[in-house]
Amino acid sequence: MIWNGPRRSTECKPTRSATGLPVPGAAAPDSAIDASAPVCRMRAMARLLAACALALCAGGCFYPASRGQVLEARVDRLQSENDALRAELKSTRGQLESTLPKIDEKVAEVTRALEALDKASRRSDADNSVLLQKTVEDIASLRGQLETYQHQLQELRQALERVQEETEQKMLSMLGPEAAKAYQERKKLEELERPTDPKAFLALADEKAKAGEPGIARKLYDEFLRKWPNGELSGEAHFSLGELYYKDDKCREALFEFGKVIQEFAKTRSAPDALLYSADCFGRLKMNDESRLALEEIVKSYPKSAAAKTAKSKLAALDKAEKKPAPKKGKR
Repeated sequence: MIWNGPRRSTECKPTRSATGLPVPGAAAPDSAIDASAPVCRMRAMARLLAACALALCAGGCFYPASRGQVLEARVDRLQSENDALRAELKSTRGQLESTLPKIDEKVAEVTRALEALDKASRRSDADNSVLLQKTVEDIASLRGQLETYQHQLQELRQALERVQEETEQKMLSMLGPEAAKAYQERKKLEELERPTDPKAFLALADEKAKAGEPGIARKLYDEFLRKWPNGELSGEAHFSLGELYYKDDKCREALFEFGKVIQEFAKTRSAPDALLYSADCFGRLKMNDESRLALEEIVKSYPKSAAAKTAKSKLAALDKAEKKPAPKKGKR
């Protein structure tokens, strides 16, 4: 779009737009500008947040229902096989538990027999020998039964582990590489020990983000915000989460997180950068007016920040592009 200068009109021109920002080319008394500055900034902020919400709602996805039903049926079948093995293991454990009291009873019987041997010292050597032999045989039989049950239980455990592993592999092969990646991330998250201190928890999430594990980092940031939604570090968590979405070129999701920083945590050190990222996201989504609005808000609200310097450069580039004359049409 080429700007050809302000149009003349007999109508009364507003000195500020609906967002509270000055209208280009409109004149207003200095006192009026100073008095309405806070209100204008609030209106500009509201427009930014509304744009974030609209951008977030614009996304969508599609997945064939027929394929989902087939995968669901396969997963259900594998789960049924897994449940059957669990039931078999439970049955064997029940048998073992019911047999152990009998073994204890036999041991008690042997103990009583040994005591009886002690007391029957007056019996003949032949009688004592028979009783001792029977006791030894009973103990050997009990030991054999116990070893058999232990072996069966171990085999069932190994079989269950194999089936579980095979089931997981089949499920992952059906769902594709993305599902496999998500599964691995979920396993790592389950094994990961969470700190109870908010600062240490956020540091853990930052560490995973820097280590090239954005999926795990996003889950940790989300978990942090569920535990401490209004904490001192919640603004930084929203900003870091927005950065991860921005790096994945998910501008709508990023705008939502940056909007949280701008609206609810405007005093955090990341607020100017959140506006700068928002301006870039708006530009990628072809929302040029909102992009300019975000840059102007940085200069007004955070004039001494490094982001303000960058915003001024971007605004100057935009102004230069708008003032560039249209190319002359050639003669036909």
